[in-house]
Amino acid sequence: MAARVRPAHEGDMEAVAAVYAHYVAETVATFDEQAPDAAVWRARFLDLQERGLPFLVADAGNGANSGESAESGGGIAGYALAAPWKPKSAYRFTVEDSVYLAPGRTGGGLGTELLRALIAACGAAGLKSMVAVIADTPDRGRAAASVALHERLGFSRTGRLTGVGYKHGAWLDTVLMQRTLD
Repeated sequence: MAARVRPAHEGDMEAVAAVYAHYVAETVATFDEQAPDAAVWRARFLDLQERGLPFLVADAGNGANSGESAESGGGIAGYALAAPWKPKSAYRFTVEDSVYLAPGRTGGGLGTELLRALIAACGAAGLKSMVAVIADTPDRGRAAASVALHERLGFSRTGRLTGVGYKHGAWLDTVLMQRTLD
């Protein structure tokens, strides 16, 4: 059964934490070096909800309850959220997107589905601009899939910050992309 994208709820945060923990421990897709637990994710979820910003999940599509581990095939297949780009008030109509898929759920179009739904939700919320900050290695090979996803959905490359992060023994760049919302 295919995954279904829907607004997240507080009960999804255990599964969200499990999905994100994989990327923290195993990849450089995020600059976090310690995975936030479900309590931190619940607080983040409530903050975004209070701000009127979208937080979406893709149900795993197997009839499992959302509290089950995403890595075991239960819970969620991925999530997408929009967070404030910067804390200064003039940035209030600009958000940064985050899209993460459970291990084994990449490459099947789910990231596109989640990001497309997130873009629509941000536009409906009256936001004007979305920024993507994509971690990359200096050889520019790691970010190719994420950059391609964002380009497919109307983002343009706006810059590269070189050597701004250090994780797993490597200096990391970020690719900056931006999309105007309708």
